[in-house]
Amino acid sequence: MSKMIRIADLSDSITFRIKGFDCMDCAAQMGRALEQMPGVAAAQTNYLLGKATVKYDPAQITVDHLIKAIKNMGYTAEEDSAAVHESCLNTTLRITGMDCADCASRLEQHVKRLPGVEQARVNFGAAKMEIKHQAAIAEILTAIRKMGYTGEVDAGYRKRVDESSIWNSNQHALPTLISLAMLALGLAAERMSQPALLPTVIFLLGIVLGGFVQARKGISVLIHAHELDMNILMIIAVIGAAAIGQFEEAVTVVFLFSLGNALQVYTLDKTRNSIRALMELTPAQALVRRNGSDITLPVEEIQIGDILMVRPGEKIAMDGRVVEGVSSVNQAPITGESLPVAKTRGDKVYAGTINQNGALEIETTHLSQDNTMARIINMVEEAQGQRAPSQQFVDRFARYYTPVVIAAAFLVALLPPLLLGQSFQKWFYEAMAMLLVACPCALIISTPVAIVSAIGSAARSGVLIKGGRFLEEMGALSLIAFDKTGTLTVGKPEVTDILSLNGYPVETIMALAAAIESRSEHPLAAAIIDYARDKGIEASTVTSFAAVPGLGAGGFIEERFYQIGKSQLFSDQGMDMGAIHQKVPDLQNSGKTVMILGDRENMIGIIAVADNLRDNSRAAVESLKRLGIEKTIMLTGDNQSTARAIAARAGIDEFKADLMPEDKVAVMNEMLAQYKKVAMVGDGVNDAPAMAISTVGIAMGVAGTDAALETADIALMADDLTKLAYAVQLSRKTLQIIRQNISIALLIKGLILLLVIPGWLTLWLAVAGDMGCSLLVTLNGMRLLRVKHLA
Repeated sequence: MSKMIRIADLSDSITFRIKGFDCMDCAAQMGRALEQMPGVAAAQTNYLLGKATVKYDPAQITVDHLIKAIKNMGYTAEEDSAAVHESCLNTTLRITGMDCADCASRLEQHVKRLPGVEQARVNFGAAKMEIKHQAAIAEILTAIRKMGYTGEVDAGYRKRVDESSIWNSNQHALPTLISLAMLALGLAAERMSQPALLPTVIFLLGIVLGGFVQARKGISVLIHAHELDMNILMIIAVIGAAAIGQFEEAVTVVFLFSLGNALQVYTLDKTRNSIRALMELTPAQALVRRNGSDITLPVEEIQIGDILMVRPGEKIAMDGRVVEGVSSVNQAPITGESLPVAKTRGDKVYAGTINQNGALEIETTHLSQDNTMARIINMVEEAQGQRAPSQQFVDRFARYYTPVVIAAAFLVALLPPLLLGQSFQKWFYEAMAMLLVACPCALIISTPVAIVSAIGSAARSGVLIKGGRFLEEMGALSLIAFDKTGTLTVGKPEVTDILSLNGYPVETIMALAAAIESRSEHPLAAAIIDYARDKGIEASTVTSFAAVPGLGAGGFIEERFYQIGKSQLFSDQGMDMGAIHQKVPDLQNSGKTVMILGDRENMIGIIAVADNLRDNSRAAVESLKRLGIEKTIMLTGDNQSTARAIAARAGIDEFKADLMPEDKVAVMNEMLAQYKKVAMVGDGVNDAPAMAISTVGIAMGVAGTDAALETADIALMADDLTKLAYAVQLSRKTLQIIRQNISIALLIKGLILLLVIPGWLTLWLAVAGDMGCSLLVTLNGMRLLRVKHLA
């Protein structure tokens, strides 16, 4: 009975591919034999497929035991990779203590080798790990802890950042204080002429207690990953110093090493939390109207379709759509816009933005974990985990640098005593110091900390950069191509000119035009209707409405027929076109679409509609040219005259008109062949083919738009083209800091290593130089966190 109860509770199951099945009866017998084993709930064999599926209790029996039992029955078994893939869980862990990109890589390799783990990927920039696994998560966390780190299942974006705990939870803080105290006590004991043994004991306590964390981590890496890391090098150097009686220097090394790690963890955590801290902008609860009552709920309990009640001055808790009220909303946390945006019925609003001067009722459109702010944070963290080209180069260099320095240290310890008859103790000491210089941490961290900081800074300014590669490419662009509609232009046609013919008042012309267009679904019709409504012009009622495909439409208004459309609509009816002969071409040449209003006998008015240029389009293009962008080009499906006018007003160097999406792709291929580094700026959906093959695809105005967020390599959250120049400058600034960091790391390590030649290198100087170098490149990279607007 107890086994039956256990069977119902079991959830672990594994499928094996079996070799050796030669009859159905043998397969069935193997299944029955497995079921008799303690911990096995059920076993099902498939003779034809050569498979066996076993449900088991991992607390009583392991997969290895099952494989061994099958082998003892005369068969061989291996896990079915397809079944493993289908049954794997995906878990995200937050890792504490990752202060070195090289150490993070070793942790990733170790977790990948754990039984029941199919995939593992460490994101050093975001301090998290993505795991695909069958093994119990508790076992994985135990393995991570044995490597010297702590992990916890990611609680999602709602987990608040406690700034005060960044130092308090630092595992290197206590060892640093202990080693400092022991160093001070030991030095004091020496000065007080205490028994010679006392200072040595104190120093040894400082070494053991102060170096315990690093030693445990290093030994774990050596045991589980079979590799040397900085911690092992430190252990060897400290033991070597103690072996030759340099206890004071040994504890100094432990203190400096621990202090450097503590400071590095602190600074890296500040960098990592800079983006997640944005979630502090979203309230933890909100006032919701349900079933006629207003109740306050945690945001996790708010459902799609709930109505939020947001008073003036309050933060908006969820993504949604305004269903009642008029206000202005500060959207800076999402889009980087400095000015509030007017919101009325039907407009989108985003979690984390601030309602300013009017009460709003908002219908929720996304759950809390799926809102725009959460997606931004997830995307930025993923981007921070991608390796930039410069980082890949540094990683390759470090793989050769470390073994070369270790080999050099070995030669330093042996050659001077053997060949020159010099003191072994002296050169052994120098070799121990060289081992500390061998750590490539400063070099490896020089790039990712700059990339992480730059991507974080850009996100807070409303620019989402999907990875280090795209960040680097932005600074190397030679040409930028723009879509026209919705990119350089507003994307919404507006009435720009109203010309009266035959003495008709402007108000009458617009009232008649709005009456006819009220029955049309054409975008130009909407522009006329919107204009009339904004001006308070009341449209009449139209009857017997009829459309003339490709030309226009007409109908009866107060028993008189009126029509509106292209000039051809009237010329085909034999009307005299002399009155508009010059006016229409002039308007069309300025990029406007012209519609004529008339009755059966005469033309009574001209209405020009245009998709106006954005206010900042020309300024954005000029900024790019000042930054050295060789050429700008506009790609549009619009006609030649409109394209020419918009390009001229925007300051664009060249334009291509009458393009279908496939034509844009062909043009993009030509430009890539000529200019090598080309960006395509569009709406992220219609221009997706051209954006996909460009060096960098940039979507603009995509706040809250899922498709556009996924399409682009870089996304401008607001309709602000001036952020393009910002992104180019940020890219160049980032590359400059990366070059500085690499130079700093190589120069300092090179100078330290040169001190070996005269025999001046000391252990404490090696540690101070190495850890100081790591801190310098980290702090230098963190300067990018404060970059908002570059001159």
